[in-house]
Amino acid sequence: MIAIIGLLIGVVVGLTWNINIPDKFSPYMSVAILACLDSVFGALRAALSKNFRADIFISGFFGNAVLAAALAYLGDKLSVPIYLAAVIVFGGRIFDNFAIIRRLMMDKAKSHNEVIK
Repeated sequence: MIAIIGLLIGVVVGLTWNINIPDKFSPYMSVAILACLDSVFGALRAALSKNFRADIFISGFFGNAVLAAALAYLGDKLSVPIYLAAVIVFGGRIFDNFAIIRRLMMDKAKSHNEVIK
């Protein structure tokens, strides 16, 4: 539930405040946002599996974002596009978590329908 509330607050803040991020920071922000989305999808998966822990979510949310941005910065300084690797990894994890969330929700819906019959 905390993940959904945080996501809603972020969307409201993003829509109401006019924040412009310079182009030179876009690779760092993109991997940080993907890392945060990965944490949110992981939290939803954990909540559906009934093993969600807020401390793990919060530490992963901020830790993954900082680590991803730092690796993108390091890659930029070394002239190696490390952020592309982060995009691929986090993108893959997001799709994996989404697939598991979808299966869990379908299983719950199926078991709910069987109880009604």
